[in-house]
Amino acid sequence: MTVQVLVVDDDEEIREMLASTLAFAGFGVTLAADAADAYTALRDGPVDVVVLDVMMPGQDGFDVVQMIRRRHPDLPVLFLSARDAVEDKVRGLRLGADDYMTKPFSAVELVTRIEVLVRRSARGERPAPGGVLRCADLELDPGRHVVRRGPDDVELSPTEFRLLELLLVNAGQVLSKGQILDALWQYDFGGHANIVERFVSSLRRKIDDGRPALIRTVRGFGYSIREPE
Repeated sequence: MTVQVLVVDDDEEIREMLASTLAFAGFGVTLAADAADAYTALRDGPVDVVVLDVMMPGQDGFDVVQMIRRRHPDLPVLFLSARDAVEDKVRGLRLGADDYMTKPFSAVELVTRIEVLVRRSARGERPAPGGVLRCADLELDPGRHVVRRGPDDVELSPTEFRLLELLLVNAGQVLSKGQILDALWQYDFGGHANIVERFVSSLRRKIDDGRPALIRTVRGFGYSIREPE
């Protein structure tokens, strides 16, 4: 089945260039010039991956990704933007994007990243239901996309969810920042590995706040999740 990509960008030349590039790579392509067009395309579907610009008139890409996460929590979203500040990348990922590329970009890299997102998504290599991951009183159900700590549900962004899943799959082991970057994003944000620190800090606030700590910092090495001592 052909993977359907929704491209959302207010620049007509970029839309047409992306349409040609992605069609040549074998994807089906739908184009949207703004948030309203994007919402219509998502409603009418099918859409397997969204390639989303940040700077658009009216509702920008940050607004759109929040809407997508409310209505389509498992739909992969890749930001493709000229805004290359680390703060923009962090904001986009915190709001729910799965990846962030900057313009100008390599067509080969874009296609590869879309393929990676498809493999990870519910339409690709999503873990099968029933494989619940546990550490002490923390549970993560990949199939149902549910996280609980004790009796309480924990609300996580998609990136936080994948980070926690990665830690739990490797429970008791120490993962370096480089390993986490490679596993979640396949690139290093131009050397800004502190993106990992920010997401670990956010995840720790949601998972460990007021409870025995499960997420540990192993100074000089990386991060680990394990039962309280």
